[in-house]
Amino acid sequence: MFTVSSIVMYMGATVLLILIPGPDLIFAVTQGAANGRRAGVYTAAGLAAGNVVHTLAAALGLSILIKTSPLLFTLFKIAGALYLFNLARKSLKYRKSAIRPASDENRNERGLFVRGVTMNVLNPKVAIFFLTFLPQFVNYDYGFAPLQMIVLGLLFIMLSAIIFGLLAYFAGVFSSRLLEKPRVQEYANIAAGSIFVLLGIKLLTTSP
Repeated sequence: MFTVSSIVMYMGATVLLILIPGPDLIFAVTQGAANGRRAGVYTAAGLAAGNVVHTLAAALGLSILIKTSPLLFTLFKIAGALYLFNLARKSLKYRKSAIRPASDENRNERGLFVRGVTMNVLNPKVAIFFLTFLPQFVNYDYGFAPLQMIVLGLLFIMLSAIIFGLLAYFAGVFSSRLLEKPRVQEYANIAAGSIFVLLGIKLLTTSP
């Protein structure tokens, strides 16, 4: 289905693209720095898992609707921005609260995973990226293009989960001692809220 050289080229391009600071990467590192390494890893896993939706959409051709319909693109964009603004509101509203709740930790981690999935799925730029990036590495002579795109998408998801997870983890490690101080926790929440607002504005101002 794929040659060794094409897979190596694809994985190299994927790693470089993942490392480019974008909303997902910034979001994962911010969660790790503000809430600790476990929070960062769960958020990174959610962001990576959200790409499953985009992979399937690209393989089935559904992402074309977003690329060709200004109305649908705008609706996705607004929904994603509103979600980010809501996260910013919560971060600023509870900025003096302890960042990591002591009770129901597993439930909190599941919430971070869902948050990562939601942010990724509601980003129309990711859908268009998958639609335009994956087909470049499909071997059309072999056939089964949708299956090839799914395989390529799964490789992308695996690499993004590893890279996002590592960066978010180490962001949590380096900030863990600082976050033991209430004042630093408050500043971290304010910084996180500000970043969410900037990401939301950036999403609103993007074009197909």
